[in-house]
Amino acid sequence: MLSTSSSSSSFQFRSLVNCHFTMSSFWIIAFSILAFSFAAVKSDPQTNLLNRGCSQYNVTSPSSFMANLNATFSGLRSQLSNDSNRFATAQAARGADPVYAMVQCRNYLNRSDCLECYAAAETQIRNCSLANGARVIYDGCFLRYESNDFFDQTTLPGNVGICGNRTVSQGNNFGANVGKLLSDLVAATPRINGFFAASNVTGGGTDVYAIAQCARTVSQTGCTDCLKVAYTNIESCPPDSEGRAVDAGCFLRYSDRAFFSSNQTTDLTSFLGKGGSNNKKAIIWGVVGGVIALLLFAVGFIIWFRRKPMRERRGDILGATELRGPVNFKYKDLISATKNFNEQNKLGEGGFGDVYKGTLKNGKIVAVKKLAIGQSVRAKADFESEVKLISNVHHRNLIRLLGCCNKRQELLLVYEYMANKSLDKFLFGIYILLIYPYYFFDRQAGYTAPEYAIHGQLSTKVDTYSYGVVVLEIVSGRKSNDVKLEPITQYLLEWAWKLYEDGMLMDLVDESLDSEEYEVEQVKKVIEIALLCTQSSVVSRPTMSEVVVLLLSKGYATDTPTRPTFIDATKRVRGDKSTSTGSSTSNATISMTEASGR
Repeated sequence: MLSTSSSSSSFQFRSLVNCHFTMSSFWIIAFSILAFSFAAVKSDPQTNLLNRGCSQYNVTSPSSFMANLNATFSGLRSQLSNDSNRFATAQAARGADPVYAMVQCRNYLNRSDCLECYAAAETQIRNCSLANGARVIYDGCFLRYESNDFFDQTTLPGNVGICGNRTVSQGNNFGANVGKLLSDLVAATPRINGFFAASNVTGGGTDVYAIAQCARTVSQTGCTDCLKVAYTNIESCPPDSEGRAVDAGCFLRYSDRAFFSSNQTTDLTSFLGKGGSNNKKAIIWGVVGGVIALLLFAVGFIIWFRRKPMRERRGDILGATELRGPVNFKYKDLISATKNFNEQNKLGEGGFGDVYKGTLKNGKIVAVKKLAIGQSVRAKADFESEVKLISNVHHRNLIRLLGCCNKRQELLLVYEYMANKSLDKFLFGIYILLIYPYYFFDRQAGYTAPEYAIHGQLSTKVDTYSYGVVVLEIVSGRKSNDVKLEPITQYLLEWAWKLYEDGMLMDLVDESLDSEEYEVEQVKKVIEIALLCTQSSVVSRPTMSEVVVLLLSKGYATDTPTRPTFIDATKRVRGDKSTSTGSSTSNATISMTEASGR
């Protein structure tokens, strides 16, 4: 359009000169042509709203929050105005409510359209008022702010796929083109600098245009994982003419109509490897061949295994768990080591049976757990589950599993022995009452920290989280999850946070307790420490040694704890699902005064 206008302008100019038009006539026509040329380049900030979410939790200090929010938004605008990469982050952390913000435009938008899209997003997100987190996603850009650093987060429970409401006539060909193009974009985009790619496919009577984009602050692995989820969310959209997938760290879109210029496409060939998507058949055949070979190997192994004498399979009941490390002990050796499970050697009772001290022939002292379950299928499954779990979890607070034994209707586990007497010799006060049962009772999902439940990440702060839940149970006199109660109180941790926000902490205390038997301030102190322990951010939680100091101190001081920014569709308090352990969590820190001893 621009080149045509330019040629027309040159032709008319020569005509004007040849015809000796007046100078005023020339300027009138020239300005008219220029205006027509600019009108031909249509501005399109693509402000079609796809998703808006506001946290249901408000900030604690509105004035501090608004000052921080305005500062970050001003910083974002300034960066977009002076930068060509269509991306900006900003943060302001004055006062009790810090704000972290990010904006990213699609790379095909020009600067003015990017700024216009951002302006629309800022107006929209301010409708969330005093929420401590919010996000707005348009076709052309996205804007998000939180009370914590979320920049490396890739997924949120609210990730969605949005299909169009118009279908394409040649649905089969269109669907094939969509699948090919999106799979190529998902594979190539994480390898491209800037995490953005736009491409199109033509053929079969249908055209497809698509883009993939990740936030520039995520890792290559995070980008890949996010786009795979996005692809899954919209792969069923065809034959709908459009599909969009939005998430915290990425955006994927296709359409049968062009929404970016032809000169803005990306050559994906070099990022897909030799042959690109044409290599899929070879990959498929390779996978099929590998599966067949694996099946043949499995059949051969089963035949060999069934022919083994039963005596050679002593203790080998673990089946597919494929444990590495634990050995199979002989039953007679364990009988001898424990003096036939003499009561004098009994150390205690666990979730599934009694534990005995034993001395092996080589002089090594062990702890033998004699499981109080039969040889039923369920019993075998429980046994396998416990062996598999303990063998694959490594934590300095867990004793190591040395081996097992299955003989004469007995299921036995052999652990390394915890020396230096009993743990209760080294604990004191309320630390005894809570830590001791915590380590000797089986752990349940209600006590599991979000970083372990979601990502499988273990640290000493997992103990702190579980400790906090146990404290809340003791104070309230109820279980962490109880569906028999009223909906608002069914989930103890969520209810405790709500009471804390409403300034009604004492409503959490067990009604059967005599109010004259305890000091209100001391109870509040214990509850607040428990809430510090249950913060989703690993960094924000105190260590157990710090908890002991806090409990024993005459006075203590903490920053105001804040619970997780987002909760999922089931209304349970959850941690972040990204690769970061610090996302979607509070930034409360802990300090201590008047410590009476460590």
